[in-house]
Amino acid sequence: MITLEKFTLAEVCLRSRAKYKKRPAFRIFKDGMVTGITSYGAWGEQSRDFAARLEAFGLKPGSRVMILAENCPGWAAAYFGTALAAMVSVPVLTGFSAVQIANIAGHAEISACCVTTETAARAMEAIKTAGLDSIPFIYIDRLETRENSRPFHDGNYPEPEDLASIIYTSGTTGASKGVMLSHRNLVFCAAASRSFVKIYPRDRLLSVIPLAHTYECTLGLITAVMSGASVTYLDKPPSPAVLMPALEAVKPTAMVTVPLFIEKFYRKNIAPSLAANPLFRFPPNRPLAVYAAGRKLAAAFGGSIRFFGIGGAPLSSEVEDFLRKVKFPYSPGFGLTEAAPLVAGTGPFRFPVRSSGSMFRGMAIRISDEGEIQAGGPNIMMGYYRDEKKTREAFTPDGWLRTGDVGFLDKKGYLYVKGRLKNLILGPAGENIYPEEIEGLLTSSVLVEDALVRPGDRGEIVAMVVLSEKAKAAANALGNALEELKKMVNRQLAAFSKLNRIEIRHEPFEKTPTQKIRRYLYS
Repeated sequence: MITLEKFTLAEVCLRSRAKYKKRPAFRIFKDGMVTGITSYGAWGEQSRDFAARLEAFGLKPGSRVMILAENCPGWAAAYFGTALAAMVSVPVLTGFSAVQIANIAGHAEISACCVTTETAARAMEAIKTAGLDSIPFIYIDRLETRENSRPFHDGNYPEPEDLASIIYTSGTTGASKGVMLSHRNLVFCAAASRSFVKIYPRDRLLSVIPLAHTYECTLGLITAVMSGASVTYLDKPPSPAVLMPALEAVKPTAMVTVPLFIEKFYRKNIAPSLAANPLFRFPPNRPLAVYAAGRKLAAAFGGSIRFFGIGGAPLSSEVEDFLRKVKFPYSPGFGLTEAAPLVAGTGPFRFPVRSSGSMFRGMAIRISDEGEIQAGGPNIMMGYYRDEKKTREAFTPDGWLRTGDVGFLDKKGYLYVKGRLKNLILGPAGENIYPEEIEGLLTSSVLVEDALVRPGDRGEIVAMVVLSEKAKAAANALGNALEELKKMVNRQLAAFSKLNRIEIRHEPFEKTPTQKIRRYLYS
């Protein structure tokens, strides 16, 4: 790993370029093969060239540069190139509508926009709507790799406390907010992650989450660059048809994902084959069947995984129990964009089941009287861009970040997350009911693809469920099956939190990029 003095993205770029010059930095998986290999030396030149372009357009330090693009090597060059020019990146999720993009562009007052061939038309429409159609567009999927880039005024670098990036959250509660993250916020968080997983130049990362999400940007990009590892991007969305060949070709040693990623794979590929295995039907032989299923899982992910980060939402207890039994190197974590994004994390095999790991050196966690998880440390955001009211609301009077999540710390300092404070349902005598716990029980059934639990009009507990394909195929017996499911769930719940009814939803829930249901749409 590189040695850092100032903890800025610019320093990370320059030092990694120098130390790992000939090593592969970024690759593309396209048409069934790994291609488009970019070395650290070439990527460093691309980043400097990008910074020079921004200066040539007349942009000044502090100018905001939007990045609206799919994951690709050019994304990394634009992100670090913006930092080299002491400007501020504004990564935007490609799934945002033109109206959302226009709102962000206007609010951030951007001075340039980075696009690809795929995103250009929507970006231009949005920028025109925002009244910024005179700003320059840069196609980052066409950046050249060349040894002699245009002149760049080295030395105009940012300071650690300078604003590095504004991340507009997808928001499960409505309107997006612009989270301001400094260079220190981001680089400290990436460096601190080494306390639970060390990435080396020999490591191969496969990227499956949008880089515009801080989780992937910090742990899948900045951490990799600091360590000289190589990152492979997919040229198409990570559907099974694209992902499975990519896993086989890349044989990744490290990945960061969301729970739905592994849960879907388990329920569609592992659980059915496990249930059909004759060994599994005879209890004394079950460990052999589980072992075989574990080997199948490891092989499906390329056979070389040593770190499989899971964050963004709770992991199903059924899936976690299986992963623990087969010694799959999963590592849960807890965080939010406002913490750049880590609050707690862990390495494989070193944590209690159901926990989200523990805080890392330099961080602090406390639990409020209401049970809210609150955090402090060098990775905590500067505030929300141009929104002093929401910034004040995000912090306690003594300066701790309110995460909005409810949980507790055990005696050894491991963090357990119960659910969102604002999702909490009060029982008939004021008891705390955590809908996420009930949803986890529901989705452990083969009948349920997704679930959302909410209070009904009369205070009853109602579950809205999206049925799995297996449930739809068994339409004739569905009524009885759902009644049995309700009984099974209720047997595991306290009397005050039992389900009153299950309602079938025929359309998928609308979700954020980390696969959290946008609850405010269904309240």
